[in-house]
Amino acid sequence: MRLTLAIITLFAAAAQADAMLDAAKGSFKPLPKQYDSKENPITADKVALGKLLYFDTRLSKNHDVSCNSCHDLAKYGVDGAQFSTGHKQQLGGRNSPTVYNAGNHIAQFWDGRAATLEEQAKGPVLNPVEMAHKDAAAVEAMLKSIPGYPPLFAKAFGGKKDSAVTFDNMAKAIGAFERTLVTPGRFDAWLGGDEKALTDAEKKGISTFISAGCLGCHMGEGVGGAMYQKLGLVIPVPGLKDLGRFEATKNDADKFFFRVPTLRNVAKTAPYMHDGSVKTLPEAVTFMGKHQLGKDLKKDEVDSIVTFLNALTGELPKDIAPPKPLASGPKTPKPDPS
Repeated sequence: MRLTLAIITLFAAAAQADAMLDAAKGSFKPLPKQYDSKENPITADKVALGKLLYFDTRLSKNHDVSCNSCHDLAKYGVDGAQFSTGHKQQLGGRNSPTVYNAGNHIAQFWDGRAATLEEQAKGPVLNPVEMAHKDAAAVEAMLKSIPGYPPLFAKAFGGKKDSAVTFDNMAKAIGAFERTLVTPGRFDAWLGGDEKALTDAEKKGISTFISAGCLGCHMGEGVGGAMYQKLGLVIPVPGLKDLGRFEATKNDADKFFFRVPTLRNVAKTAPYMHDGSVKTLPEAVTFMGKHQLGKDLKKDEVDSIVTFLNALTGELPKDIAPPKPLASGPKTPKPDPS
């Protein structure tokens, strides 16, 4: 009788695990090849121009900060710092999130203040703490002063050379490039039906992830990024001062809400949280279990979830090496440290 009960229990556990994996395949989605946009259709010319702009430090007032400075493509789209360094060595107030797979997010920035990648691309260029250009007109004048840019803008967007160089088109080019920054991996192969793409331990990690309740916020293509959630949903986070989405909406109901981060490549994007205050992945899992789920996860549960999260590391695109910058012209502004 005891042996029969043990067998029944074993089969029940196996059936439950299979059900968890079936739930995962229904809740997650493989990454697309790129994130298309009706408002900003992706073309090869836009992408090529966007890549040049992404790496161009002249988009900063002192010519020392590029998009890649804070979102390093060779480092899974982050710089590994708690807060990124901008103009005059100033530090931002939030951790720089990864740019990879950002095209599937509900919005951009931790507080969602930019609806699209294109809108987001404008923010840092004019932020006095980040790239510090005076205004859009100053950026346009700088780009027009670099002889190689006007022909590339005209090729990507049509029209005459100078008239094609606009702040909006700069953002569209960067956005088009960023929409190609996708990192498929073994997890996507598993979602596509390749059962051998993940190990048994990684599959068990998926079941642990789901049974713990993580799927409530981390679902879809990005395993996150698709909603806003209150930080400290179940147990308040001591000393939390950042009001999150409230800063963008001024709606009291949005206090302490943040865009749920993607877990794609999360093993490569430490430190964690909006303020970069959590240094390791096990600490992050433990923290979220406590404050978001009200659970004190056991070490074996944390380890199992971390095993799954490591399986979310994808392959970096092949063509992410910094391009040779276009030569400045005689009227191109000099670096300005002021």
